Amino acid sequence: MFMKNSPSRLKGWPRVAAAVFILALLPAVAFSQTSIDEVTQAGENRADAGAAEQRQVEQVADETLEVVSEYKSVSKVVDGLKIYNSLLQRQVDNQLNEIEALSTSIDNVSVIERQIVPLMTRMIDSLEEFIRLDTPFLVAERNERIARLRDMMERSDVSAAEKIRQVIEAYQIENEYGRTIEAYKGSVEIDGAPQEVDFLRIGRVSLTYQSVGGQHTGGWDPASGSWVSLPPETYQNQVAAGLKVARKQVAPDLITVPVASPTAGGQ
Repeated sequence: MFMKNSPSRLKGWPRVAAAVFILALLPAVAFSQTSIDEVTQAGENRADAGAAEQRQVEQVADETLEVVSEYKSVSKVVDGLKIYNSLLQRQVDNQLNEIEALSTSIDNVSVIERQIVPLMTRMIDSLEEFIRLDTPFLVAERNERIARLRDMMERSDVSAAEKIRQVIEAYQIENEYGRTIEAYKGSVEIDGAPQEVDFLRIGRVSLTYQSVGGQHTGGWDPASGSWVSLPPETYQNQVAAGLKVARKQVAPDLITVPVASPTAGGQ
């Protein structure tokens, strides 16, 4: 026997079914929401991780640029030091060469000194002989210079360099006599008696004298090796003018003086 559904039993069914359906959907909805949150969180985590990695990359890039810049700066310093060291090395090499040369010179000093002393002695002898054969001007002064040189050669407190310097200086003084004009006082034997006179030297080509007051005028004759009288009408005024020029009392001017002949040797 079948029983018929009563309207009172069927009346609340749709509501129950809807409630059951909603209840069935709730876990799925909750699960979907959880999955979205997890995906979102994972995305955020990946984004954060990517940002951190990007910052690391940027930091590494900055550090790399800084290292490259520092490397370039250090490279410039190194290049400059290489050039500077090369220059110093050349200077050191030159100094070593100079030291070697000085050492060789020092080793040869004793040898050179032994050789130069006889040379200086011969030079003094030659200079003394030259003065003896030369025109007799400033004889006492020149002979005194030779005597000082000989005395110096015997002194142990004078270095070889100073000795050769003074010998060469004496030669230079003698050389200057040939290019200068000079007036100085001295004495000459006139008429058998020494008289004070003024000498006029013009280089080495002419040596004349004139007594005080101009009474006597004479000159050196290389041919006879003696003093001779000169014609006063020819040379008295000329020698007097030459003495003034030599003393720088008047301006230089042309004067007539006796000059020895290179062939005959006369006045």
